[in-house]
Amino acid sequence: MALRPLPSLISTCSSKIHFRNMILMSSKSSFINNRPYKDLMILSGMKNTRKLVKACVKLEEKDAPETDSEWGKVSAVLFDMDGVLCNSEELSRLAAVDVFAEMGVKVTVEDFVPFMGTGEANFLGGVASVKGVEGFNPELAKKRFFEIYLNKYAKPDSGIGFPGAFELIVQCKNKGLKVAVASSADRIKVDANLAAAGLQLSMFDAIVSADAFENLKPAPDIFLAASKILDVPPSECIVIEDALAGVQAAKSARMRCIAVTTTLAENTLNSAGPTLIRKDIGDISLDDIVNGGSGYHNPSNQPSQFITVAAQNLPNSYSREIRSVGDKDSVEDAVFSVGGFQGSRRDILRYGSLGISVSCLLFTITNWKTMQYASPKSIWNLFFGASSPPFGQKEESRNERIQQFTNYISDLDKRGTAIDVPEFPSKLDWLNSAPLQLRRDLKGKVVLLDFWTYCCINCMHVLPDLEFLEKKYKDMPFVVVGVHSAKFDNEKDLEAIRSAVLRYGITHPVVNDGDMYLWRELGVSSWPTFALVGPNGKLIAQIAGEGRRKDLDDLIEAALIHYGRKKLLDSTPIPINLEKYNDPRLLTSPLKFPGKLEVDVVNNRLFISDSNHNRIVVTDLDGNFKMQIGSTGEEGFRDGSFDEAMFNRPQGLAYNAKKDLLYVADTENHALRLIDFVDENVRTLAGNGTKGSDYQGGQSGSTQLLNSPWDVCFEPVNEIVYIAMAGQHQIWIHNTLDGTTRAFSGDGYERNLNGASSGSTSFAQPSGISLSPDLKQAYIADSESSSIRSLDLRTGGSRLLAGGDPLFSDNLFKFGDHDGVGSEVLLQHPLGVFCGQNGQIYLADSYNHKCANGAF
Repeated sequence: MALRPLPSLISTCSSKIHFRNMILMSSKSSFINNRPYKDLMILSGMKNTRKLVKACVKLEEKDAPETDSEWGKVSAVLFDMDGVLCNSEELSRLAAVDVFAEMGVKVTVEDFVPFMGTGEANFLGGVASVKGVEGFNPELAKKRFFEIYLNKYAKPDSGIGFPGAFELIVQCKNKGLKVAVASSADRIKVDANLAAAGLQLSMFDAIVSADAFENLKPAPDIFLAASKILDVPPSECIVIEDALAGVQAAKSARMRCIAVTTTLAENTLNSAGPTLIRKDIGDISLDDIVNGGSGYHNPSNQPSQFITVAAQNLPNSYSREIRSVGDKDSVEDAVFSVGGFQGSRRDILRYGSLGISVSCLLFTITNWKTMQYASPKSIWNLFFGASSPPFGQKEESRNERIQQFTNYISDLDKRGTAIDVPEFPSKLDWLNSAPLQLRRDLKGKVVLLDFWTYCCINCMHVLPDLEFLEKKYKDMPFVVVGVHSAKFDNEKDLEAIRSAVLRYGITHPVVNDGDMYLWRELGVSSWPTFALVGPNGKLIAQIAGEGRRKDLDDLIEAALIHYGRKKLLDSTPIPINLEKYNDPRLLTSPLKFPGKLEVDVVNNRLFISDSNHNRIVVTDLDGNFKMQIGSTGEEGFRDGSFDEAMFNRPQGLAYNAKKDLLYVADTENHALRLIDFVDENVRTLAGNGTKGSDYQGGQSGSTQLLNSPWDVCFEPVNEIVYIAMAGQHQIWIHNTLDGTTRAFSGDGYERNLNGASSGSTSFAQPSGISLSPDLKQAYIADSESSSIRSLDLRTGGSRLLAGGDPLFSDNLFKFGDHDGVGSEVLLQHPLGVFCGQNGQIYLADSYNHKCANGAF
């Protein structure tokens, strides 16, 4: 689920006003600073038709106070994106190779190196020219490049940020410097890369991209525009670049430039004359920026005090006009025309800020549930980061990494800056153990707090990681404590949490923090989040998201080494009283947390996914047992006869009556399985037992990885299996005729976004799917948005039928229990949906413990 309620709220205040071809970007969010936007920037999207608008903008440096250093005053830092903030140059070249491969032209990643930093059109067009590609259309090529790059290489939070980038940005802002992104890439790529790097847009005072410029780097236009928007003279700007074109553009703009050797060698960069050269952004210090590094002395590199630039060839998107305002230093009184409304920059600032403030207030009032998860500490963590060591991307041995983390923990102790983790409130209920206290029962132990909620698919994904860590350190003074911090009201119920503990086989202590006390005190803002606590009750590190097993493993070992040397550890085990030994239902019930059903009316059969027995049970329609597939009851991934086959918590089932086949969503094996009742065997159609992260697909068999398929349905005319892929918030299809499996609808972002096409649609953990009688639509139980949605099987687009927030797609907290029509309906995490032959839709309103029906 990886839900981030707080960033969702912030994005509503600052980025929800991003129109398709117009972006309003502010330096600071008004609801945090309680003031209107300071810097407003208008960037137009690219259009085929451009209008050349000329305005002579005179940039004069204001009188600056004298400084003691020859380096001169610094007021702003302009970061290039590719190769500086984001380790994306290689990914861009790979996407470009894919583009040319589709055209039947063989190229290599090295062919694109000379054209880096010049914008996508030049980046692709330069190679096309060298290779003599006839009829090359740069606009079409660029469009395809973005499709490939966004779908294949730049997924949100995929870790492409360079180590040290976030920290340097925060240091600059704390120093009072303005920061901006100034890139030759189009805005669509800038946004995608920053999201993939985990860098919030709100961190930057301005973002300048290629869309609004005819002349890209090495022309100085982009840097000069950033300087003007920030209201900082060029002589007070520091540029950080990796490409020759960028260094040359900075020099043309009379700005100092720190070059990094992430893409080109030092001797190559030296030819362009940067002011300083560093290895990468992690090697750039605040002293390098503010003072030019130790002992800087180079008067010849000081920028001139006055320049004039002509801003030409601005696009005609949204009929924007900039009228010359003579020799004034600002464009405060320039006239802007946007969407037919004219006004000065001052008017736009005034009324735009008012509109944004009103929309924020409206969002807060209408989405008060989201606000329950926010805290001052979480806002602080959002902008300045939670306590954690640097997780570098450099190749290094595990011993070196553990030593690095040991040094980090040692430094924390020496500085005395680690915060005290608050004690568990005494009133909280505990499962699998008696109530624990950090400074009593857990004193002398390294403790890993897992902030989770049992509806969250990402929280389920990390359970194997926690089990791995518990087994590895079982004889050490190490304890995992699950801090259940409920999203849904139903999840606050102790019995519901107990059932989840039993269903997921959790064996560590779990505390029910229904009021989210620890969540707020530690500034947590997403599920799952891990907080590592030392034996002295101090916070060592806080890490969010799944896929962090290696980071946690190395940190835990480093903590045990460090505190072991200081003789602060206590290996006395804590008493454990597992819930599974206290529930007689587990011994007497023939089923164990059954997930889904399917019916074969003709042959009088009912198929049951007996999820926690890891088997499929077949009964008659009166419930009398007939057979089972997967007889061992153990988790596993194995094809073969009905007795040999093994599953891992299977869920959705779909029956092919014509061929007597049953399709199984083998959820925790991340696989699509097939039960053949004719040959009495089980085989795998897609997946290999490991969780994938492919948002596009197109492969067949075990080569195509899946991510927590939760439900399936079978379309008999085209013999297609539709898959509700809960793990990555998409709908997939398996073509039984050619054996391929691919994404059908949804962009992979966890949202309640309805659009006319598959690419403009987003789902939020879809957990149920059923076809309409005419086979033209599929109905989706979109569990995390608490809504029922209709999916057009021709276009891949979707529309809202019941529940959910129709206005704010990022708001996944509109839930409750209310009947009605459309979005006035309130549901709570529906997990199942079925459409009858009469068109009636029946749904399992799971966390309201109800079944409902309606006609749509």
